[in-house]
This record gives sequence, C-alpha cells and structure tokens, in this order.
Amino acid sequence: MAACTGEPFVGYAHQEDDGLCRPLLSICYLHLVLVQETRPFKHFIEEKLRGIVAMFGSSEKNAFDGDSKQVSPPATEADHDMGSSVAYIDKAAEKSYGPPFFQPSFVSILTLLLLVRKLDFYLLPFLSLMYFFNSVDRSNLGNAKTDGMDKDLHFIGEEYSLLILLFYIPNGLCDLPLNMLTKKWSGKIMLPGLMVSWGACALLQCAAYNFAGMVVLRLFLGAFEAGFFAGTVFYLTLFYTRGELGFRIAIFFGSALLAAAFSGLISYGVFQINDPQVQGWKFLFIIEGAMTVLIGTAAFWWLPATPSTAWFLTPAERAAARARSLRDSSSSTGVEFSVRECFQHWKTWKFFPWMVISFTYPVAFSTTANFLPQIVARLGYSVVKTNLWTVAPNAVGFVFLLLVTYSSDRFRERTFHIVFALLVSGVGMVILATIDVLANKGVAYFACFMMASGAYIPSCLVHSWHNNNNLNENSRAATTGLLVGLGNLGGILSAGTFRQQYAPKYVPTLIATCCCNLVCIVFTLWLGGWMKMENRRRDREMGEVIRPEDIDTDELADGERSAKWRYFT
Repeated sequence: MAACTGEPFVGYAHQEDDGLCRPLLSICYLHLVLVQETRPFKHFIEEKLRGIVAMFGSSEKNAFDGDSKQVSPPATEADHDMGSSVAYIDKAAEKSYGPPFFQPSFVSILTLLLLVRKLDFYLLPFLSLMYFFNSVDRSNLGNAKTDGMDKDLHFIGEEYSLLILLFYIPNGLCDLPLNMLTKKWSGKIMLPGLMVSWGACALLQCAAYNFAGMVVLRLFLGAFEAGFFAGTVFYLTLFYTRGELGFRIAIFFGSALLAAAFSGLISYGVFQINDPQVQGWKFLFIIEGAMTVLIGTAAFWWLPATPSTAWFLTPAERAAARARSLRDSSSSTGVEFSVRECFQHWKTWKFFPWMVISFTYPVAFSTTANFLPQIVARLGYSVVKTNLWTVAPNAVGFVFLLLVTYSSDRFRERTFHIVFALLVSGVGMVILATIDVLANKGVAYFACFMMASGAYIPSCLVHSWHNNNNLNENSRAATTGLLVGLGNLGGILSAGTFRQQYAPKYVPTLIATCCCNLVCIVFTLWLGGWMKMENRRRDREMGEVIRPEDIDTDELADGERSAKWRYFT
C-alpha cells in the first residue's frame, strides 16, 4: 500500500460538475444497502459502473478513478490487493462542498458501505447470539417453575421470589468493575470469558437439590452475567457511530425478546421428555447451559478486540473504521486505560438524573421478563399452553423494538422515543391491575403485548443516549457499567414486590412498576428538555444552527466546554 500523509476520511470526493456521476452513485449506494455484501459482487458492480460512466466521457469517469478536483493532501490510498481505497481530503473543503452524500468517490464510499455491512454481518449476529443465551439462562427460572422446580426443591413461602431478588444483587454490583476490565483487557477477552463462566453456572443448576444450592449458583450466575450487557454496549461504541448505535443495540438486545419467545418453545419441547429419573426442568438447564459454554468458547476466536484488529476487515476498511469513529463517535481512538478518565463525567449535575433514569426504567423490563409466564398463567391455561402463549407478545415486542429504535436513529432523537416506550408498557400494566383477568382474557392478553412492546426499548435508547454524549472511551466504559448496574439493582424492586401473597393479580407489583415508569418519564423529560434548550441557547450565541452530526467528534476534545458542542437529545 502506497504511503500517504494527511488526515484520513473515507467516503467523499468533490466533482466540479453535476453530471451523471452523482445520481448514478447515489442510486448505487441505495441499492447496495439492500443487498448482501460479497467481494465478487463488489468487483462486479465497480466494473459495470466504470463501463457505463466511460460512455459519457472522461469527466464523469474521473469520479471513479480518483482524478477529480481535490485539495491536498493526496486523494487516495489504494489497496491493490483488495481493490478498495481510502480518500484523504481536507475537512474544511469537504464541508464547503455541501452534503457529502451527493459528492461521493465511488471506491471510497463503497469501502465505507462494505465496512458497515461487514460489521452487521460478522459482529452483530454473533453478539446477539451470545446475548440470546444470556437472557435464556437468566430467565429460564420462570419456565422451570412451571414444570414444578419449586416443588421438587421444596421451596416454601417466598423462596422463589427471594431467589430472583438475590440474583440482582451481584448482577448490579459487579457491572462497574467488570466493564472497566472490558476497557482494560478488551471485549475479545472479557465477553467470552464471562459467557463461559455463567454458562457453567447455568448448567450446574441441574445438580441443585435444595433452595440453598440453587441460591449459591444463582449468585454466581448473576455476577458473571453482570458485565455482559454493559460490556457489549461499550464494545459496540467502538465499532458504530452515534447515529447507528441505537438500532444496533436494539438488534443485539432484541435477542432477549427472542430468547423469551424461544425459551417458551424450548421449554415446551424439553418438557415433553419423559424420564423417571431426571425431571424436565433439569434437562432444560443441562441443554441451555451446555450450549452457552460451547458458544462462549467459540467467541474467543471470533470477536476482535478493536476495529483495527478485526480479522474480517481489509486494511482500507480498518482505516475507514477509525475515520468514522473520529467523525461521529469518539474524540480520540485507541486510548490507554485510565482510572482518572473513567470517572470524569460523574462530577456534573446531569449525572444524578442519569442515575435516576437508569434505576427506574429497568423495573418494567424485570417485571415483564421474569414474570410474564406467571402473568399469562393467570389466564387459566395448562403449563404447556402457558409457555406457548408467551411467544407472541415477545415476538411482537421485538418488531416494535426495531421500529422505535430505527426511528430514534433516523431522526437522531432519544428523549421522546424513550417516553413513548415507557407510556406503552405503563398502560399495559394499568390494564392488568384494574381488570378481571379471567372475565376479560382477550384484554388481558393484549395488555401483555403492550408490556412486551414498551418495556425493552428504554434499555437500548437510554444507554445509546448517554454514550452519544460521552466522547471519551474510558469514561464511557465506567459510566455504562455503573448505569447498567443501577438498572440491575432496580430489578430488585420488581422481584421484591412479586410475592405469592399478592397472587394472582400481583397488583402491588404492577403499581410499583407504573410508579417507576412515571418517575423515569419525569426525569427523562427534564434532562432531554434541558439539553434541547441548551442547544438552542448555544445556537443563538453563535448565530447559526448546528446539529450534533455537523461537527466531527475529534474536534470536541474539550467536550461540553467546546463552543461547537451540541447535545445528542
């Protein structure tokens, strides 16, 4: 690869005229978004478009060959082995030419596009698979209970609720230190290590023969699962830009909804096993725990530490990944681990509402995830049908999650999308708390759909939101760890109020969850509203309207003290 100096920026080159090239490349770009990336297809499209443009004269062909008018430093650095390149252009010149989408360099925009497609193809599905089993191993206790686990282990009184409650203590306390270790040692080491550890604990649950044994295993399970969600959120911020993060976290997190749905199907199949020596719920722990260990072991070889070491990216695509991060994610990349930097954002007044929001929104998530089988069981169906009827609400919730988070990324807005989701789940719980379930089975089942549709969305958007406004990698790791940990501790409110004495309506649980939703709505509107007003105030002072995406994040080394800083709201 030829040497090239200057600041790398991938994806744009300037043309003097408005000929065929721009609309043609724009159409090509839109088309490529809809198709699966492969290297043969890349070469095919490139050669076809070169041939088409050649028919209209050399001035248009120059757009593909990198001969267009550009400012120094040199225009491109070609990767001759891979057939891709990176464009190097002056940022000020790039901005003066208007919206970059309409002035692309063919090869460089294709490199950028293929980079995102590869991340979506190689990285995101595997992380989603890992979180699928994280959610299965966390919530299969409810499915096991429907098969008589509590009776076989001789639970008495509130021991089942206590078992769920105790899980959240290590699950909340271990997030922060584990996430700091993820920054120090990388997700390549920490995420698979955590998965193998909790998978082993999940498998060993089949050997428990009383309440005490199950408690010990659930405590270790909670500790090892603690760092995975927070660690993955931080890990994704290293690969995706701020405008891509919410939807990608939703795809990753959506596997929790699929896990809830398929957990019911898996339980339905496993509980058909008739073995006089081994109960069905034990087979459930054995099968799901063993699969978790196998996938966690494979993850050691699959996950890259950073984009610059990703085995599935070409050298040009790695350079593109760094340029994207500096443009719309971090003020600098590849920074060394620093304990001092980890806590630098904790001193501002905004950290208090962040903590309140993060502590209250997960209560609805916990109520829905842990107790949906019991809520559906109130409808009066058999054990098998109860597990099957939990599938549809979670499947619909997954689709709803993708739609809302896509809208949030598309419009680069978090506040009102979070409030909307909290309202949806809250209305569902109010319905369940106020109606006679047996007399209104259809309405009650619809309320379950509302709960599943709204309860999971804040988990994606809240953590996208605070990461969007934090450009320091060390600070993102620590802050994400603390806020996710607070959310896990918030699950104690749900578990602590879901007692047998409140069965079958569990009204105190539903009321407490609705109150948490209300508090979260108030603090979300306060923080988001302040950010929106502060952005308008800064626009008035500068005499121009600036959006967060208008400023490259590597220009904001001073963070919120920078005059060009705008909050991602």
